[in-house]
Amino acid sequence: MVLALLLVGYGRAETSAHTKVAGATPASPTSTASPHVTVLPQQLTMPGLNRQRAVRIYVPPGYATSSKRYPVLYMHDGQNLFHKATAYAGEWGVDETLDSLAQTQGLELIVVGIDNGGDKRVTELNAWDHDRFGKGEGKRYMDFIVDVVKPMVDANYRTCPEREHTGVMGSSMGGLISHYSILQYPQVFSKAGIFSPAYWLGPEVFGLTASQPPAADARLALYMGGGEGQQAVTDYQRMVVQMQRQPHSAANLWVKLTPNAAHNEGAWRAEFAAVVM
Repeated sequence: MVLALLLVGYGRAETSAHTKVAGATPASPTSTASPHVTVLPQQLTMPGLNRQRAVRIYVPPGYATSSKRYPVLYMHDGQNLFHKATAYAGEWGVDETLDSLAQTQGLELIVVGIDNGGDKRVTELNAWDHDRFGKGEGKRYMDFIVDVVKPMVDANYRTCPEREHTGVMGSSMGGLISHYSILQYPQVFSKAGIFSPAYWLGPEVFGLTASQPPAADARLALYMGGGEGQQAVTDYQRMVVQMQRQPHSAANLWVKLTPNAAHNEGAWRAEFAAVVM
């Protein structure tokens, strides 16, 4: 049996009142995005980076007719999550998957997608400097999510804001920054989906994980495709072994290496439901 550990414990939605942020615009009728996906009307300012960033928000199908509060999953590369037209190489289909899981399994959560910064993506999603790509801006990027995006979402949507109901997920560079986030912001996130992490761009993550392991109750899901290249697979396996040797409950660590799977949204889409269920 595959144990999907990342968001187990999110539970079903709790009851309380709040309303969705005013002015959020739904995707166009021709969009592949679910009608439950909206784009915030104004881009948010990223303190310390002097940039603006779009935020996309998915709410469960029953959100408008309920008074429940919902757990929240923060995801990177928002352009690639919901809508094929804005995705780089296909979409994750997060909205379609969650619409289906809400109907068949009763799983309901809010997903907040933070758009990547295009040519700034590699530095924004890396907490460490890199000789080739430049100074890492990952801390400021994550501070933006923690100090600007999350408070806005919690104030305007019916969320369960506590850490035990809050997760972070991403792929490639998004996987790297998600790993960093679960270590550096344990008071905010208790769950992390680390898909195809680009550890080669931030090898310092191995030292950070050794000196500052995840909180005892933190749930981590590590995924890699066997067709993503030898270095990517080797780094993934090194991290899995390292974490398995640390005093972290095996029940809180889900790992999967899919033979021949490539580094793309289709592969991540295939694993998304297993991880969030």
